[in-house]
Amino acid sequence: MTRIGPYTLPSKVLLAPMSGCTDLSFRMIAREHGARFCFFEMVDAHSVTYHRRKTFAMLKSCEGDDPIAVQILGNDPQIMLNAAREIISRVNAAFIDINAACPAKKVIKKRAGAYLLKNGNTLCETIRLLATSLSLPVTVKMRTGYGGESVSDITALARRCESSGAAAIFIHGRTRSQGYSGAVNYEAIRAVKDAVGIPVVGSGDVLSPELAEMMLSRTGCDAILVARGSLGNPWIFSDIDNYLKSGGMMPRRGIKETKDVLKRHLSYMYKHMECGDPAKVGVMRKVALWYLRSLPNSKKMRGEISLVKTYEKMIKLIDSFN
Repeated sequence: MTRIGPYTLPSKVLLAPMSGCTDLSFRMIAREHGARFCFFEMVDAHSVTYHRRKTFAMLKSCEGDDPIAVQILGNDPQIMLNAAREIISRVNAAFIDINAACPAKKVIKKRAGAYLLKNGNTLCETIRLLATSLSLPVTVKMRTGYGGESVSDITALARRCESSGAAAIFIHGRTRSQGYSGAVNYEAIRAVKDAVGIPVVGSGDVLSPELAEMMLSRTGCDAILVARGSLGNPWIFSDIDNYLKSGGMMPRRGIKETKDVLKRHLSYMYKHMECGDPAKVGVMRKVALWYLRSLPNSKKMRGEISLVKTYEKMIKLIDSFN
């Protein structure tokens, strides 16, 4: 099994942090379907230090929502440390991950996320400060480069992260300039794996059991992150586990099972989201569309879901689909 500092991962298949997605209700459904390790949504270090209620709501958890890790975003080492300490005082995290991977323009403007890859100095300073100041392991999520770097550039940065105290590297197989399009660079991930002695977790297009196996076999990575592949598909965790063990594919879920799991997901959202009903329903519509897109002849239903105004009407509408 893979160890991150003193912590042993319970599985090779981890739920990635996804902003606006991996809230408590999402994690509860994922755990019910085989996700044995999850991340909270990414949190902004500045927002934590400002004690913003919305940010702390993102750290809401419950019994059974463990093991779990926290990923923080920022560009100031001391603020990142202050935020990490505040988070550790509130949640029982296995480790703290530093985001050096987010390619969003608003994040790059703040010189955070994947911007930290440009020369690596701030990133390594942050790793070093947190690793020497916290009781938990510190990891880093990175990409295969910012723009046009060579594989040797990213492997050199990975080694710098390791020497700065990183306990593991999570790496998305695309550069910042690629965003989420284009081919995943498995060879670059393998080069990073070969360059360091700490665990490497691969990420990017883990959308099916076959692609999960491809990520593991082509990169030699120790584990994988599942992100977009879990949207409306919480079964992906047990499906990947089954495929890795037996090589067999699970049968496609039918309409009834999909509707039942969707309704349970929505019920968790209704219970746990800390906002008014109109805002809840807005997010619920997005979640419902994730599930419905996998069902045949659901175009009309998806259109109707997009217009529904209440939780109760949404459940009735889902029940009516067959």
